[in-house]
Amino acid sequence: MTAGKSSCDWRFDSGRPCLDLVATGVGTTGACELLDCAERLADWLLAAGLVPDGTHLDAVDESWVVRFRQLRTGVERLLTAELGGRGAGSALERVNALAAEAPPGLRAVRGSGGKLVRALSADPECGALLAAVARDAVELLTDPVARAGLRRCEADNCRRLYLDTSRGRRRRWCSGEVCGNRERVARHRRRAAASAVPDAAVP
Repeated sequence: MTAGKSSCDWRFDSGRPCLDLVATGVGTTGACELLDCAERLADWLLAAGLVPDGTHLDAVDESWVVRFRQLRTGVERLLTAELGGRGAGSALERVNALAAEAPPGLRAVRGSGGKLVRALSADPECGALLAAVARDAVELLTDPVARAGLRRCEADNCRRLYLDTSRGRRRRWCSGEVCGNRERVARHRRRAAASAVPDAAVP
């Protein structure tokens, strides 16, 4: 399997790869499991920018899916604990252990148009790609400025985590175009329904 353009309609509006991985989980948006097979994981790796276009992903199999889901669980538990001001010992240990591995090596090669493009130094290994995401989580949680912007979406039926980089840090939704729009439409419908109710008759 060779990575080309993504065939899935993934969303990457959280601001970090580790948060985008968490967003693929069951219950994040009330949806089903998004990483349900090796092909979907390979597609996500491409869409998330963890591998360049044209990368051979033949090695991706169900064992990769299991390991990425395990990392996703660890990152979600760790971030949730941090938001709640609690410790998450086992999740922290798991993420740290994966972050200790070397991420994929990169090199510059000439593309079809003669311009330099990114390529991996070798065929991607699962541990290296897990390390890239785990390191992103470590960097997020150890950067005071980034950590201060960590939020959970306030929309109904959405549990996505995201980074609020807006001016004044007043962003309430993971996506203004998706959850924000849904909330505005729901608010408008509630107001319309309330105004349509006739006043109770006075005896």
